[in-house]
Amino acid sequence: MNIVRRGARGAVSDRWPYLAAGAAVGLSAWVGARAAGPSDDWYAELDKPSWQPPAKAFPAVWTPLYATIAWSAGRALSRAGGRERRALATGFGVNLALNSAWTWLFFARRSPSDGVWGALLLDASNLQLIRRVARGDRTAAAALAPYAGWCLFATALSASISRRNR
Repeated sequence: MNIVRRGARGAVSDRWPYLAAGAAVGLSAWVGARAAGPSDDWYAELDKPSWQPPAKAFPAVWTPLYATIAWSAGRALSRAGGRERRALATGFGVNLALNSAWTWLFFARRSPSDGVWGALLLDASNLQLIRRVARGDRTAAAALAPYAGWCLFATALSASISRRNR
């Protein structure tokens, strides 16, 4: 009977990093979504480059990216301990805050140029996060690569929109 209890507690404690990461990612996505998005009337009127994806592409891309961020964070946090776990949690937290902030800078402030600065900060955070995660888990770090790539694409798109709409 003791073994069953310990196993059940172990199962919960093994999942908490994934549950916490999923909650943090979900909160970040929710906060960012409150600022509007590609269907916003203001955004629709901006001059955009021909390589701008259609509005429905954004949720199709972000949904699996957010799932991957949550998985990567859960895996990295579950394998780290002590100070490194706290540093990883902080790194993911800062990254998710910057992720949400970009949407507020670009859409809520209606400022493509502010969006570029926010995107550049997010890109730097992505690189730092991937390096930190890779120290303890290369698989979790590799899973962040599509997210970092999409953010670089978003930076280029933001910069193009900013140039076209001064």
